[in-house]
Amino acid sequence: MPVEGWRRPAWAELDVGALAANVATLAAAVAPSKVCAVVKADGYGHGARTVAPLLLAAGADLLGVALVDEGIELRDDGVAAQILLLAEAPSAALDDAIAAGLTLTVGSLRAAKEVAAAQARVGAALPVHVKVDTGMHRMGVAAGELGAVLDELRAGRVALGAVWTHFPVADGDDAASRAFTSGQLAQLDAAVTGASGALGPGVLRHAANTAGALWHPASRLDLVRLGLGVYGYLPHPGMAATIQAAGLPALRPVLSIKARVSAVRDLPAGARPSYGRRRALEGPARVATVPVGYADGFPRAMLDGGASVLIRGARRPLAGVVTMDQLVVDCGDDAVEVGDEVVLLGAQGEESLTADDWAAWLGTISWEVLCGVKPRIPKLLVD
Repeated sequence: MPVEGWRRPAWAELDVGALAANVATLAAAVAPSKVCAVVKADGYGHGARTVAPLLLAAGADLLGVALVDEGIELRDDGVAAQILLLAEAPSAALDDAIAAGLTLTVGSLRAAKEVAAAQARVGAALPVHVKVDTGMHRMGVAAGELGAVLDELRAGRVALGAVWTHFPVADGDDAASRAFTSGQLAQLDAAVTGASGALGPGVLRHAANTAGALWHPASRLDLVRLGLGVYGYLPHPGMAATIQAAGLPALRPVLSIKARVSAVRDLPAGARPSYGRRRALEGPARVATVPVGYADGFPRAMLDGGASVLIRGARRPLAGVVTMDQLVVDCGDDAVEVGDEVVLLGAQGEESLTADDWAAWLGTISWEVLCGVKPRIPKLLVD
Protein backbone atom coordinates (compact mmCIF):
# COMPACT_ATOMS: atom_id res chain seq x y z
CA MET A 1 0.00 0.00 0.00
CA PRO A 2 1.29 3.52 -0.77
CA VAL A 3 2.31 5.53 2.26
CA GLU A 4 -0.10 8.33 3.06
CA GLY A 5 1.61 11.48 4.27
CA TRP A 6 -0.40 12.09 7.44
CA ARG A 7 2.56 13.78 9.13
CA ARG A 8 3.07 16.52 6.56
CA PRO A 9 0.84 19.56 6.09
CA ALA A 10 -0.85 18.43 2.86
CA TRP A 11 -4.20 16.69 2.49
CA ALA A 12 -7.32 16.23 0.41
CA GLU A 13 -10.89 16.83 1.53
CA LEU A 14 -13.91 14.91 0.27
CA ASP A 15 -17.19 16.78 0.61
CA VAL A 16 -19.68 14.09 1.65
CA GLY A 17 -22.64 16.41 1.16
CA ALA A 18 -21.57 17.26 -2.38
CA LEU A 19 -21.16 13.59 -3.26
CA ALA A 20 -24.62 12.73 -1.97
CA ALA A 21 -26.16 15.75 -3.70
CA ASN A 22 -24.54 14.83 -7.02
CA VAL A 23 -25.90 11.30 -6.86
CA ALA A 24 -29.35 12.63 -6.00
CA THR A 25 -29.28 15.14 -8.87
CA LEU A 26 -28.20 12.60 -11.46
CA ALA A 27 -30.53 9.88 -10.18
CA ALA A 28 -33.44 12.31 -10.46
CA ALA A 29 -32.35 13.30 -13.97
CA VAL A 30 -32.26 9.71 -15.24
CA ALA A 31 -35.12 8.16 -13.24
CA PRO A 32 -36.40 5.48 -13.39
CA SER A 33 -33.12 4.05 -14.67
CA LYS A 34 -30.82 2.41 -12.15
CA VAL A 35 -27.52 4.10 -11.28
CA CYS A 36 -24.16 2.37 -11.50
CA ALA A 37 -21.60 4.59 -9.76
CA VAL A 38 -18.18 4.02 -11.33
CA VAL A 39 -15.35 3.78 -8.79
CA LYS A 40 -12.53 2.49 -10.99
CA ALA A 41 -9.10 4.14 -10.88
CA ASP A 42 -9.33 4.56 -7.10
CA GLY A 43 -12.68 6.27 -7.40
CA TYR A 44 -11.38 8.74 -10.00
CA GLY A 45 -8.66 9.70 -7.54
CA HIS A 46 -11.10 10.21 -4.66
CA GLY A 47 -10.33 6.90 -2.93
CA ALA A 48 -12.57 4.02 -3.99
CA ARG A 49 -12.65 2.41 -0.56
CA THR A 50 -13.81 5.71 0.93
CA VAL A 51 -16.41 6.77 -1.63
CA ALA A 52 -17.94 3.38 -2.49
CA PRO A 53 -20.06 3.06 0.67
CA LEU A 54 -20.93 6.76 0.49
CA LEU A 55 -22.18 6.40 -3.08
CA LEU A 56 -24.32 3.41 -2.17
CA ALA A 57 -25.73 5.23 0.85
CA ALA A 58 -26.55 8.18 -1.43
CA GLY A 59 -28.68 6.01 -3.71
CA ALA A 60 -26.42 4.28 -6.23
CA ASP A 61 -27.74 0.80 -7.04
CA LEU A 62 -24.43 -0.82 -7.94
CA LEU A 63 -20.76 -0.02 -8.46
CA GLY A 64 -18.53 -0.26 -11.53
CA VAL A 65 -14.82 -1.15 -11.55
CA ALA A 66 -12.25 -1.84 -14.25
CA LEU A 67 -10.04 -4.41 -12.53
CA VAL A 68 -10.75 -7.64 -10.69
CA ASP A 69 -8.47 -6.42 -7.89
CA GLU A 70 -10.54 -3.25 -7.53
CA GLY A 71 -13.66 -5.31 -7.01
CA ILE A 72 -12.03 -7.74 -4.58
CA GLU A 73 -10.67 -4.84 -2.52
CA LEU A 74 -14.22 -3.54 -2.07
CA ARG A 75 -15.48 -7.01 -1.16
CA ASP A 76 -12.69 -7.26 1.44
CA ASP A 77 -13.99 -3.99 2.89
CA GLY A 78 -17.42 -5.54 3.30
CA VAL A 79 -19.18 -4.00 0.29
CA ALA A 80 -22.06 -6.38 -0.44
CA ALA A 81 -23.69 -4.50 -3.33
CA GLN A 82 -23.42 -5.63 -6.93
CA ILE A 83 -20.04 -4.78 -8.45
CA LEU A 84 -19.87 -4.75 -12.25
CA LEU A 85 -16.53 -5.45 -13.91
CA LEU A 86 -16.50 -3.09 -16.89
CA ALA A 87 -13.85 -5.03 -18.83
CA GLU A 88 -13.27 -8.70 -19.48
CA ALA A 89 -11.43 -10.38 -16.63
CA PRO A 90 -8.12 -11.97 -17.59
CA SER A 91 -8.37 -15.75 -17.86
CA ALA A 92 -6.12 -16.27 -14.84
CA ALA A 93 -8.31 -14.01 -12.68
CA LEU A 94 -11.71 -15.48 -13.54
CA ASP A 95 -11.88 -17.91 -10.63
CA ASP A 96 -11.08 -15.17 -8.11
CA ALA A 97 -13.58 -12.79 -9.70
CA ILE A 98 -16.36 -15.37 -9.58
CA ALA A 99 -15.53 -16.38 -6.02
CA ALA A 100 -15.75 -12.71 -5.01
CA GLY A 101 -19.19 -12.42 -6.56
CA LEU A 102 -18.22 -9.86 -9.18
CA THR A 103 -20.56 -9.38 -12.14
CA LEU A 104 -18.49 -10.20 -15.21
CA THR A 105 -18.50 -8.55 -18.61
CA VAL A 106 -18.22 -10.82 -21.63
CA GLY A 107 -16.97 -9.17 -24.80
CA SER A 108 -15.96 -12.08 -27.00
CA LEU A 109 -16.79 -15.67 -27.86
CA ARG A 110 -13.55 -16.74 -26.17
CA ALA A 111 -14.56 -15.05 -22.93
CA ALA A 112 -18.01 -16.68 -23.04
CA LYS A 113 -16.39 -20.12 -23.15
CA GLU A 114 -13.89 -19.26 -20.43
CA VAL A 115 -16.54 -17.85 -18.08
CA ALA A 116 -18.69 -20.97 -18.49
CA ALA A 117 -15.73 -23.19 -17.63
CA ALA A 118 -14.71 -21.01 -14.67
CA GLN A 119 -18.21 -20.93 -13.19
CA ALA A 120 -18.33 -24.72 -13.37
CA ARG A 121 -14.93 -24.97 -11.63
CA VAL A 122 -15.75 -22.52 -8.86
CA GLY A 123 -19.26 -23.78 -8.35
CA ALA A 124 -20.72 -20.29 -8.27
CA ALA A 125 -22.46 -18.17 -10.84
CA LEU A 126 -23.84 -14.69 -11.37
CA PRO A 127 -25.54 -13.39 -14.52
CA VAL A 128 -23.00 -11.80 -16.87
CA HIS A 129 -23.25 -8.60 -18.89
CA VAL A 130 -22.43 -8.92 -22.58
CA LYS A 131 -20.81 -5.89 -24.18
CA VAL A 132 -21.52 -5.09 -27.83
CA ASP A 133 -19.08 -2.95 -29.83
CA THR A 134 -21.15 -0.32 -31.61
CA GLY A 135 -18.36 2.10 -32.47
CA MET A 136 -15.92 2.53 -29.59
CA HIS A 137 -13.78 -0.24 -31.13
CA ARG A 138 -11.96 -0.98 -27.92
CA MET A 139 -13.66 -4.09 -26.59
CA GLY A 140 -16.89 -5.92 -27.19
CA VAL A 141 -18.73 -8.40 -29.35
CA ALA A 142 -19.33 -7.38 -32.94
CA ALA A 143 -23.05 -6.90 -33.47
CA GLY A 144 -23.20 -9.82 -35.91
CA GLU A 145 -21.55 -12.16 -33.37
CA LEU A 146 -23.90 -11.44 -30.48
CA GLY A 147 -26.15 -14.39 -31.29
CA ALA A 148 -23.23 -16.81 -31.22
CA VAL A 149 -22.03 -15.48 -27.89
CA LEU A 150 -25.49 -15.73 -26.34
CA ASP A 151 -25.79 -19.30 -27.67
CA GLU A 152 -22.42 -20.15 -26.08
CA LEU A 153 -23.54 -18.72 -22.74
CA ARG A 154 -26.78 -20.69 -22.85
CA ALA A 155 -24.89 -23.88 -23.70
CA GLY A 156 -22.59 -23.27 -20.75
CA ARG A 157 -25.55 -22.52 -18.46
CA VAL A 158 -24.34 -18.97 -17.87
CA ALA A 159 -27.19 -16.61 -17.12
CA LEU A 160 -27.49 -13.32 -18.99
CA GLY A 161 -27.92 -10.23 -16.82
CA ALA A 162 -27.55 -7.44 -19.37
CA VAL A 163 -26.45 -6.39 -22.84
CA TRP A 164 -24.60 -3.12 -23.07
CA THR A 165 -22.46 -0.78 -25.13
CA HIS A 166 -20.28 2.30 -24.65
CA PHE A 167 -20.27 5.77 -26.25
CA PRO A 168 -17.11 7.52 -27.51
CA VAL A 169 -18.68 10.89 -28.45
CA ALA A 170 -21.80 11.33 -26.33
CA ASP A 171 -20.28 14.59 -25.07
CA GLY A 172 -19.92 15.95 -28.60
CA ASP A 173 -22.03 19.05 -29.28
CA ASP A 174 -21.93 18.77 -33.08
CA ALA A 175 -24.46 17.09 -35.33
CA ALA A 176 -22.07 14.32 -36.37
CA SER A 177 -21.41 13.26 -32.78
CA ARG A 178 -25.10 13.26 -31.92
CA ALA A 179 -25.91 11.23 -35.02
CA PHE A 180 -23.15 8.75 -34.24
CA THR A 181 -24.42 8.21 -30.70
CA SER A 182 -28.00 7.76 -31.92
CA GLY A 183 -26.67 5.26 -34.45
CA GLN A 184 -24.97 3.30 -31.69
CA LEU A 185 -28.28 2.95 -29.86
CA ALA A 186 -29.92 1.73 -33.05
CA GLN A 187 -27.11 -0.81 -33.52
CA LEU A 188 -27.55 -2.12 -29.99
CA ASP A 189 -31.28 -2.52 -30.47
CA ALA A 190 -30.81 -4.25 -33.83
CA ALA A 191 -28.15 -6.58 -32.42
CA VAL A 192 -30.39 -7.64 -29.55
CA THR A 193 -33.40 -8.10 -31.80
CA GLY A 194 -31.43 -9.99 -34.41
CA ALA A 195 -29.76 -12.28 -31.90
CA SER A 196 -32.63 -13.40 -29.74
CA GLY A 197 -35.61 -11.08 -30.12
CA ALA A 198 -36.75 -9.11 -27.11
CA LEU A 199 -34.66 -9.76 -24.00
CA GLY A 200 -36.25 -11.92 -21.38
CA PRO A 201 -37.56 -10.69 -18.01
CA GLY A 202 -34.89 -9.20 -15.80
CA VAL A 203 -32.29 -8.81 -18.56
CA LEU A 204 -31.15 -5.20 -18.65
CA ARG A 205 -29.84 -2.96 -21.40
CA HIS A 206 -27.42 -0.13 -20.68
CA ALA A 207 -25.43 2.30 -22.76
CA ALA A 208 -25.21 5.74 -21.16
CA ASN A 209 -22.23 7.23 -19.38
CA THR A 210 -22.64 10.64 -17.71
CA ALA A 211 -22.64 12.41 -21.07
CA GLY A 212 -25.11 10.02 -22.64
CA ALA A 213 -27.39 10.18 -19.63
CA LEU A 214 -27.64 13.97 -19.84
CA TRP A 215 -27.58 14.67 -23.57
CA HIS A 216 -29.16 11.52 -25.00
CA PRO A 217 -32.24 10.67 -22.91
CA ALA A 218 -33.11 7.70 -25.13
CA SER A 219 -29.85 6.05 -24.06
CA ARG A 220 -30.81 5.83 -20.39
CA LEU A 221 -32.51 2.46 -20.96
CA ASP A 222 -32.55 0.38 -17.75
CA LEU A 223 -29.31 1.56 -16.17
CA VAL A 224 -26.79 4.38 -16.51
CA ARG A 225 -23.09 4.25 -15.65
CA LEU A 226 -22.08 7.49 -13.95
CA GLY A 227 -18.43 8.28 -13.40
CA LEU A 228 -17.30 11.89 -13.74
CA GLY A 229 -20.72 13.29 -12.84
CA VAL A 230 -20.95 11.81 -9.34
CA TYR A 231 -17.65 13.50 -8.50
CA GLY A 232 -19.06 16.88 -9.46
CA TYR A 233 -17.79 17.49 -13.00
CA LEU A 234 -19.45 17.54 -16.40
CA PRO A 235 -18.06 16.09 -19.64
CA HIS A 236 -19.12 19.30 -21.42
CA PRO A 237 -19.90 22.70 -19.87
CA GLY A 238 -23.13 22.90 -21.87
CA MET A 239 -24.57 20.06 -19.81
CA ALA A 240 -25.04 22.44 -16.88
CA ALA A 241 -27.99 23.91 -18.78
CA THR A 242 -29.55 20.45 -19.11
CA ILE A 243 -29.46 19.98 -15.34
CA GLN A 244 -30.79 23.48 -14.73
CA ALA A 245 -33.61 23.00 -17.22
CA ALA A 246 -34.69 19.92 -15.28
CA GLY A 247 -35.03 22.07 -12.18
CA LEU A 248 -32.19 20.24 -10.42
CA PRO A 249 -29.28 21.68 -8.41
CA ALA A 250 -25.90 22.04 -10.08
CA LEU A 251 -23.23 19.41 -9.52
CA ARG A 252 -20.56 20.29 -6.95
CA PRO A 253 -16.91 19.16 -7.02
CA VAL A 254 -16.25 16.68 -4.23
CA LEU A 255 -12.46 16.83 -4.03
CA SER A 256 -10.28 19.63 -2.68
CA ILE A 257 -6.51 19.50 -2.24
CA LYS A 258 -4.91 21.69 0.40
CA ALA A 259 -1.58 22.23 2.13
CA ARG A 260 0.18 24.72 4.37
CA VAL A 261 3.14 26.93 3.52
CA SER A 262 6.25 25.20 4.83
CA ALA A 263 8.83 27.94 4.17
CA VAL A 264 9.02 31.58 3.08
CA ARG A 265 11.95 33.54 1.66
CA ASP A 266 12.39 37.00 0.16
CA LEU A 267 14.26 36.90 -3.14
CA PRO A 268 15.57 39.64 -5.40
CA ALA A 269 14.47 40.30 -8.96
CA GLY A 270 16.12 37.87 -11.35
CA ALA A 271 16.36 35.00 -8.86
CA ARG A 272 15.48 31.65 -10.45
CA PRO A 273 13.93 29.20 -7.94
CA SER A 274 13.76 25.41 -8.33
CA TYR A 275 15.36 22.85 -10.62
CA GLY A 276 16.62 24.06 -13.96
CA ARG A 277 16.37 27.70 -12.87
CA ARG A 278 13.68 27.95 -15.52
CA ARG A 279 12.03 31.26 -14.66
CA ALA A 280 13.45 34.55 -13.39
CA LEU A 281 11.43 36.58 -10.91
CA GLU A 282 10.31 39.79 -12.58
CA GLY A 283 10.77 41.77 -9.39
CA PRO A 284 11.60 41.29 -5.72
CA ALA A 285 9.21 38.65 -4.41
CA ARG A 286 8.24 36.68 -1.36
CA VAL A 287 8.42 33.00 -2.44
CA ALA A 288 6.47 30.38 -0.52
CA THR A 289 7.33 26.68 -0.48
CA VAL A 290 4.41 24.23 -0.46
CA PRO A 291 4.95 20.52 0.41
CA VAL A 292 3.14 19.04 -2.61
CA GLY A 293 4.75 17.88 -5.85
CA TYR A 294 4.37 15.74 -8.92
CA ALA A 295 4.58 12.56 -6.81
CA ASP A 296 1.26 13.67 -5.31
CA GLY A 297 -0.43 14.35 -8.65
CA PHE A 298 0.46 18.04 -9.19
CA PRO A 299 2.28 17.62 -12.52
CA ARG A 300 5.61 19.15 -13.41
CA ALA A 301 4.06 20.62 -16.58
CA MET A 302 1.97 22.99 -14.47
CA LEU A 303 4.65 25.69 -14.68
CA ASP A 304 4.55 25.92 -18.47
CA GLY A 305 0.76 25.78 -18.40
CA GLY A 306 0.53 28.92 -16.25
CA ALA A 307 -0.87 27.23 -13.14
CA SER A 308 -1.60 29.02 -9.91
CA VAL A 309 -2.63 28.16 -6.36
CA LEU A 310 -4.68 30.06 -3.79
CA ILE A 311 -3.08 31.72 -0.76
CA ARG A 312 -4.97 34.22 1.38
CA GLY A 313 -7.82 34.23 -1.13
CA ALA A 314 -5.72 35.25 -4.14
CA ARG A 315 -4.33 33.35 -7.11
CA ARG A 316 -0.55 33.01 -6.88
CA PRO A 317 1.54 31.83 -9.85
CA LEU A 318 4.23 29.20 -9.61
CA ALA A 319 7.74 30.58 -9.22
CA GLY A 320 9.57 27.59 -10.67
CA VAL A 321 9.38 23.98 -11.77
CA VAL A 322 7.27 21.63 -9.67
CA THR A 323 9.51 19.08 -7.97
CA MET A 324 8.74 15.60 -6.69
CA ASP A 325 7.59 16.66 -3.24
CA GLN A 326 7.39 20.46 -3.26
CA LEU A 327 6.50 23.50 -5.32
CA VAL A 328 7.35 27.19 -5.03
CA VAL A 329 4.89 30.06 -5.35
CA ASP A 330 5.46 33.71 -6.27
CA CYS A 331 3.52 35.84 -3.77
CA GLY A 332 4.92 39.17 -5.01
CA ASP A 333 5.14 41.70 -2.19
CA ASP A 334 2.08 40.37 -0.36
CA ALA A 335 2.20 39.00 3.16
CA VAL A 336 2.52 35.22 3.54
CA GLU A 337 3.64 33.16 6.50
CA VAL A 338 4.58 29.60 7.31
CA GLY A 339 1.37 27.76 8.15
CA ASP A 340 -0.86 29.71 5.76
CA GLU A 341 -3.40 27.50 4.02
CA VAL A 342 -2.75 26.79 0.33
CA VAL A 343 -5.53 25.54 -1.92
CA LEU A 344 -4.37 23.68 -5.01
CA LEU A 345 -7.82 22.39 -5.93
CA GLY A 346 -10.98 23.82 -4.42
CA ALA A 347 -12.19 27.14 -3.06
CA GLN A 348 -10.71 29.80 -0.81
CA GLY A 349 -12.53 33.06 -0.23
CA GLU A 350 -14.12 34.20 -3.48
CA GLU A 351 -11.67 32.27 -5.66
CA SER A 352 -11.73 28.64 -6.74
CA LEU A 353 -9.63 26.23 -8.78
CA THR A 354 -11.21 23.20 -10.45
CA ALA A 355 -10.06 20.09 -12.25
CA ASP A 356 -11.17 21.87 -15.42
CA ASP A 357 -8.65 24.64 -14.63
CA TRP A 358 -5.92 22.06 -14.18
CA ALA A 359 -6.92 20.37 -17.43
CA ALA A 360 -6.67 23.69 -19.31
CA TRP A 361 -3.18 24.30 -17.91
CA LEU A 362 -2.07 20.79 -18.79
CA GLY A 363 -3.76 20.43 -22.16
CA THR A 364 -5.72 17.39 -21.02
CA ILE A 365 -9.14 16.44 -19.58
CA SER A 366 -10.59 16.58 -16.07
CA TRP A 367 -10.82 12.78 -15.92
CA GLU A 368 -7.03 12.49 -16.19
CA VAL A 369 -6.51 15.25 -13.63
CA LEU A 370 -8.67 13.55 -11.01
CA CYS A 371 -7.30 10.08 -11.67
CA GLY A 372 -3.79 11.49 -11.30
CA VAL A 373 -4.26 12.36 -7.62
CA LYS A 374 -1.95 9.99 -5.80
CA PRO A 375 -2.90 7.86 -2.78
CA ARG A 376 -0.12 9.34 -0.68
CA ILE A 377 -2.30 12.44 -0.25
CA PRO A 378 -4.45 11.53 2.80
CA LYS A 379 -8.16 12.09 2.35
CA LEU A 380 -10.40 13.57 5.02
CA LEU A 381 -14.20 13.50 4.98
CA VAL A 382 -15.90 16.88 5.43
CA ASP A 383 -19.51 17.96 5.11
